[in-house]
Amino acid sequence: MKNLLSIGGTDPSSGAGIQSDIKTFMTLGAYGLTAVTAITAQNTSNFGTVTPVSADILVEQLDSVISDFRIDGIKIGMVYDTNIIDALYRRLKDIKVPIVVDPVIVSTTGGRLLKESAVDDFRKIIVPLATAITPNVSEAKILAKVDDSHNVTPEMMAGIIHSMGADSVIITGITSSSSSTGESLGSDHRHRHHHHDTDDLTTDTISDLVMDGYRCHLFSDNLIHSVNHGSGCNYSAALLVYLVGGRDILNAAERAKEFATKSIKNAMHTRGIIPITIPTKDPIYDALSNAINRFIQIKDITENIPECQTNFVYSKENLRSNEDILGISGRIVRAGRRAVLAGYLDYGGSKHVASALYEVGRKFPHIRAAINLRYTTSTIDVAKKASMTIYEYDRSQEPDNIKTFGSSVSWGVAGAIMNAKVSPDIIFHTGDYGKEPMILLFGLNPDDILDKVRMIL
Repeated sequence: MKNLLSIGGTDPSSGAGIQSDIKTFMTLGAYGLTAVTAITAQNTSNFGTVTPVSADILVEQLDSVISDFRIDGIKIGMVYDTNIIDALYRRLKDIKVPIVVDPVIVSTTGGRLLKESAVDDFRKIIVPLATAITPNVSEAKILAKVDDSHNVTPEMMAGIIHSMGADSVIITGITSSSSSTGESLGSDHRHRHHHHDTDDLTTDTISDLVMDGYRCHLFSDNLIHSVNHGSGCNYSAALLVYLVGGRDILNAAERAKEFATKSIKNAMHTRGIIPITIPTKDPIYDALSNAINRFIQIKDITENIPECQTNFVYSKENLRSNEDILGISGRIVRAGRRAVLAGYLDYGGSKHVASALYEVGRKFPHIRAAINLRYTTSTIDVAKKASMTIYEYDRSQEPDNIKTFGSSVSWGVAGAIMNAKVSPDIIFHTGDYGKEPMILLFGLNPDDILDKVRMIL
């Protein structure tokens, strides 16, 4: 499990701030740590007062956490004043982990979260620390020192902020009313429902602009007509989880947008501005997570983990693509005589085992779980004696175009079950030159997989 540190202010409503970050981290499988910069009094209707902590107590918080935990990633939210900014820089400037900066300047309920006198120091000191910075349109205008009279595009604002030293810039919440016509830096347009150019956004569309280096990419989705409290905190915290998990900035941004959208749709209604509500883990996540924990505790299980290590996957019903398959972004690996989960669970997190499950699941929809194990003839013999349904394919017959451009696993599994009338328990191959032999085990769900693992091992 990754240890992620949230540095920011409190929110008694828990819709934003460090409370929201902790919930996001835990929901996505990371462990949340905190260092408080300021205490706020606010609710869903009104913003009261802000009391910043002293620079000394902030540094003590940071020292206490950093000396006791391996920190895998940091999110910086509310910093409020120059004293806090200077203290953060002194303590974080030499730490080499992903840092996501969420430049909260004014709260949705109207409170000032970054003093005007500290904005210049924020630009000079905090922005250069950022692996990614995630301003909304209003915050981007403040950081870039532009207003509506300048007729500046989101790409231009991202370029200005990028020049301050951030590795990547993500401007969130772009609508037609916040997008000006102007010169584009070259945008790659990605979507869940629509394609849009940045000067052709409709009122039914909301977009995030991602600048990685000097190229811009646009992620668009349907606009949810709702004013929410905490969606920016939620987005940036999810972004950190995905970056630390090894995803590149574009994939992490797309995932974070999906997570934030779910949180907005899940929001509970109150008498004031609606606080986003982080979605709970789905049953698929819980079932697979629990099964993985039991799998790694099986006696001598490391003897059955192959050289390429093990993945364990579980799909949604009505399987449409690998993105509907929850797997490990990483592997179950051997660590001495123990098996260890190295990675986190994510839809689309597995490639090879998920591809195998996808091929089987399309033909036999009741099969929704799979795992890969080390091949031995004795394991296959035990499976045969247990009357399991077993299919085989020959990797030496794999066409050259599949080896070069295609998916070897998809080709092999699809061929193995092409004429099958009964769903497989096992599909295996005995390898090829430079290719490790492998057993793929299939089941109705993760518990069914564990039963079969115990049966054949």
